Amino acid sequence: MQNIVLNEKQIQAICKRIGKEISDKLAGDERIPVLVGVLKGSLNFMLDLMKYISIPFYTDYIQISSYKKTERQDTVRLVKDISFDCYDRSVVIVEDIVDTGYSMDYLIRHLAIHHPKCIYVCTLFDKKLARIKEVPIDFCGVTLDRNRFLIGYGLDYNELERNLPYVYEADEEEVARLDKLSEEDYELSE
Repeated sequence: MQNIVLNEKQIQAICKRIGKEISDKLAGDERIPVLVGVLKGSLNFMLDLMKYISIPFYTDYIQISSYKKTERQDTVRLVKDISFDCYDRSVVIVEDIVDTGYSMDYLIRHLAIHHPKCIYVCTLFDKKLARIKEVPIDFCGVTLDRNRFLIGYGLDYNELERNLPYVYEADEEEVARLDKLSEEDYELSE
C-alpha cells in the first residue's frame, strides 16, 4: 500500500496558495516575468501552478542532469538551456524538489548570466535536511521533516510514475516493483 504524502486536493491547494504569492510578489514588475520550469520533474507542478497566477507571465524550460539512473553524480550538466530573453525580468525557477542545493545553486548561477532583474526559487518540496549548499527558497509547497524517497506528480523512479496525480513515499517493495517493470521493458527492447 502506498503511503500518500500529498493527494490531488492538497496539491491543488498548494498551487493556489503559491500562485497567489507569486502574483502578489511580482504584480508591480515593469516587465513581464518568466517562469522557468526545470525539466522533467517540475512539469506537472508548473502546469497546475500557472492556472493560479493572476498576472501575465512568460514560460520557458531548462533541463539539467545530476543523476545517472538513481545515483546522484558529483557534477551538474546543462542538457537544455532557456530560449527566452530574461534580461531585466523577474525569473521564477519552478522545481519539483530541492534537496542538497547543488542543482539549484547551479541553476541560479547559470540563469544569472542572462542578467535578470531578480531570480526567485519556487519548489513543491523543500528537503531542507539534505541541504549541503544553501540556496534561497522563495515559494515553497511543503518542507519535509525527514528524508523521504518521493514518487509521483513529476517525481520519478527511473523515469516511471511521473504521471501520477499524487505523491507517495516509496518503500523497498515499491522500488522492487518498479525495478522489475523497468527490467521487463528493457528485455523486450533487446
